[in-house]
Amino acid sequence: MRKVRVLLVEDSAVVRELLAHIVASDPRLEVAAAVSSAEEALRVLPRLQPDVISMDIRLPGMNGLEATQRIMAEQPTPIVVIAGSVHSDDLNIAMNALKSGALSVLEKPHGRTHENYGAEAQRICTQLYIMSDVSVIRQRRPPLEASPSVAAVPARPPVRSGTGPLALLGVVASTGGPNALVQLLQGLGPDFGLPIAVVQHISPSFHHGFVDWLGGVISQTVCVAEHGQVPQPGSVYVAPPDHHLEFGREQFRLIEAPPVKLQRPSGTRLFSSMAVTLGPRAVGVLLTGMGDDGADGLVALRKAGGYTIAEDASTCVVYGMPAAAVERGGVIESLPLTAIAPRLLALCAREEGVR
Repeated sequence: MRKVRVLLVEDSAVVRELLAHIVASDPRLEVAAAVSSAEEALRVLPRLQPDVISMDIRLPGMNGLEATQRIMAEQPTPIVVIAGSVHSDDLNIAMNALKSGALSVLEKPHGRTHENYGAEAQRICTQLYIMSDVSVIRQRRPPLEASPSVAAVPARPPVRSGTGPLALLGVVASTGGPNALVQLLQGLGPDFGLPIAVVQHISPSFHHGFVDWLGGVISQTVCVAEHGQVPQPGSVYVAPPDHHLEFGREQFRLIEAPPVKLQRPSGTRLFSSMAVTLGPRAVGVLLTGMGDDGADGLVALRKAGGYTIAEDASTCVVYGMPAAAVERGGVIESLPLTAIAPRLLALCAREEGVR
């Protein structure tokens, strides 16, 4: 079996050696090269053509964000960001690297004597191995603060199977989700008529920084959902780490139940609760992601009369979760990412016109 070739970009000699040891210890992986700067990585990239890159954030000279942007524009390669801290500056760089095309973000491992070293090493190797198989595309993006262009509303008008005013939009995403979420929420704008509940799979240590970053790049109010909170239009409520987010009796519930398909929070738990509580008054959107979280919940929501949308394969970073929902019959429409916001706006406009 051919091994996955990893390019390590890390300025600390100690951490670089540790990462090289971790990668070399996994029979699925091999170190293509280990370099100390982004500039050196860019020089060797055309020759080495690695399968995946482990990218540090705080580098001498060009940082990890700039390096990610250059690589995705010049020689697209799957990138896993490995960040050394959860301080705001590093987090902003890491989150913007995800927005620019990096696939996931992990914490740097502790030393070999640390009690969590084995789990950390396994997590890093698994991410590198899985992400190496993702087909990334050349990124030619506008500046980070610019809003994306929005596609026209699909020609077929939205038809809901139920009646009653829409009450809640649920959005679930995983790998590639931060960038997709930004594009979707920017497309909806600050006056979108529904509260928005979000489940984004991300490491708990990066969750707070992700919420702060998201609030800084979109126009809506963003907060971590709280137990008993009554959602309001124009606000985005992100599921907290290690809790399922559900909706019932016009308010959010935080549940400490076991993970579903290895995920907590689980998109299926959110969509299923919306199906039971709201039925045809709910809208569910399943974005890019690996695995099948959210698929069964979207099936339940569609059966209850809710309106269900999955991101189309043409724009997904990883067409896993949406594909599972389509295969199981849970999707009314599969749409490219830039067409989802116009569809949601059309749904709300239609409801306003009917009232």
